[in-house]
Amino acid sequence: MVQPPPLPWRPAKKILFRAVFLLFVLYMLFIPNEIFPISNPFYEFYSHPLQLFVPWMGNHLLHLPGRIVPSYGNGDTTYDYLVLLVIAVATVLGCLAWSLIDRRRTNYRVLYYWLTAFVRLYCAFTMFSFGIVKLFKLQFTFPSPGSLMQPFGTYSPMHAAWAFFGYSKAYNYFMGGVEIAAGILLLFRRTTRLGAIFLLAVMLNVVFINYCFDVCVKIVSSGLVLMALFLLWQERRRLIDFFFRNRPVVAENEWAPRFHRKWINISAPVFKYLLIISTVFSINWEIIGFKNDSGDNRIKSSLHGIYNVQTFVKNDDTLAPLMTDTTRWRRLVITDRGSDGIYASVRVMNDSAKTYLLESDTIAKKITMYKVSDSTKKFYFTYSVTGKDSLHLLGKWNGDSLSVVLIKYNLDNFTLINRGFHFINERGFQK
Repeated sequence: MVQPPPLPWRPAKKILFRAVFLLFVLYMLFIPNEIFPISNPFYEFYSHPLQLFVPWMGNHLLHLPGRIVPSYGNGDTTYDYLVLLVIAVATVLGCLAWSLIDRRRTNYRVLYYWLTAFVRLYCAFTMFSFGIVKLFKLQFTFPSPGSLMQPFGTYSPMHAAWAFFGYSKAYNYFMGGVEIAAGILLLFRRTTRLGAIFLLAVMLNVVFINYCFDVCVKIVSSGLVLMALFLLWQERRRLIDFFFRNRPVVAENEWAPRFHRKWINISAPVFKYLLIISTVFSINWEIIGFKNDSGDNRIKSSLHGIYNVQTFVKNDDTLAPLMTDTTRWRRLVITDRGSDGIYASVRVMNDSAKTYLLESDTIAKKITMYKVSDSTKKFYFTYSVTGKDSLHLLGKWNGDSLSVVLIKYNLDNFTLINRGFHFINERGFQK
């Protein structure tokens, strides 16, 4: 059966499509999220002029203060917002030029198909990336010893959100599973509608978390919401009829462009599935590579934990644990952040704390501590471990000799850790 030729588009629809096409293509090119492995080697090359122009534009045309550093679109930096501004201006100017040059074209059905296909793949691969890091629990890690000891009122909103999501493995598996399911559904045309609904539901939740908890990936999540709405827009009447008007919905004929040459029609699906397999493999390979350096399953330093000071000897003088003493240590919290390094928080008796980077030599039994802002002033200690719980430090601290005996605190004593799950609760346990 020969299908009738497509109806011509209204001028407003053609202009809107041109704008959306340019917006999404430029967005995927310059905010790629390292999703397409075959394009990653080329990103630095084609984005280099933009990385030179954007800082110049910010400082000289917009007169923004400070140094503007290029990034890769994974945050909400000044550079990222300036890139969005460039994309928006280029979209408007490009749409005007395109509308003047190509005003006689009746429709963009073929281009619409390919834009939809690339948006689907971009969103699908992004969902795979988001979901896999949750399944391996690399994004939201369980609260560290430093977080467990930090007063809740000093948390940033983003830290509070990360601690909430990091507490539960099962919830991470659920979130990751839903995101991967959305990605799988988006890979195929017949399930695109359901995949777009999954994508919109997931990313609306993410968007509200990012905006309400000041999480620094608002640009990426907002872009994915717009793409989900784009994928559902062509189905809007059928979805409204099905969900709200209780009207029958007729199956829609799935149209796809055909090439004149047979070998292209055969090789195109092969290329698609090779792209899918290579991208999913690349994402998994990269994430699995980080498994031992970050996330809950990373290999932690043997010193990782919370230590309460039992005895504190300063220049051969044993100091009593007086709450007014601002020199005697009360607690040492060592947090191994994997690839981000090891941090040591020294809390004195009045509960004020200072944080240092810690480097350890497990063979020589030596540690070095220094501030992130000043690596020239370092404090050196030798240490010994007795049993599983006792740590003895000997060294110099601000010109004084110290001998400190510390006892490791059992993290299972925290209610957050030992409470566990209960099907039956006679009353709410809120402590």
